[in-house]
Amino acid sequence: MKVVHCEQVEYAAVETEGASGCRIRCLMGEADGAPSFTMRQFEVAVGGHTPKHTHGYEHEVFVLQGNGVVSDGDRETALRPGTAVLVPPGALHQFRNTGSTPLVFLCLIPHPIRGMAAIPCAAACGCDG
Repeated sequence: MKVVHCEQVEYAAVETEGASGCRIRCLMGEADGAPSFTMRQFEVAVGGHTPKHTHGYEHEVFVLQGNGVVSDGDRETALRPGTAVLVPPGALHQFRNTGSTPLVFLCLIPHPIRGMAAIPCAAACGCDG
């Protein structure tokens, strides 16, 4: 078992092309013995955004603080604390901070398991998980 407070894990800048004002910390993943998922925490600065991107795996997002929007192609949906989002495989998406404080959310992605080809999440976050 691993128990860690998020503040014990350092943030890293998301340097993926198309990202602005994003930081990530990988809270749990394969290196910690997690067999199926990686849990990441993103912080998007006021006016910042993740890149518009797509990938072959799903991910789940849970908003902890701040306000923003998630785009699904050309459609935008408002985000606020307590909002949960399922991004299906292949969906073009982007998270943007539209509020006056940082937008902070958890994002879970699957490891390459059950016959799934290894697909790096670099397009989404810049980490190795």
